Amino acid sequence: MVFLCGALAGAVVYRLASQPVSAKQVAASWKHSTTEQTLARLKKELSLSSEQAGEIETVLDDFSMYYQMLSSQMDEVMTQSKQRIDSVLNEEQRKRFARIMAELKEKRR
Repeated sequence: MVFLCGALAGAVVYRLASQPVSAKQVAASWKHSTTEQTLARLKKELSLSSEQAGEIETVLDDFSMYYQMLSSQMDEVMTQSKQRIDSVLNEEQRKRFARIMAELKEKRR
């Protein structure tokens, strides 16, 4: 079961790393329905007992909450980093930096 949860977490992380999206977008996409869908698939494909399904559901719920916490922290770190960069730049550089950040944000959509 630990291997399965590790594999599931690894698959999610791989998917996230291979797509240029923000942490907030990912957290929003990993909702309760995704947990339910994942659990339903694992129940079906692995023929889980009700005890196994209950334990895996707990793991998936814990993962979802943990990921949402990390997402929030990542947003804070990104905001602080941008503020620190802004504090180093002059006015013209800040304007150009804002344009660069807007372009990057647009590419992620």
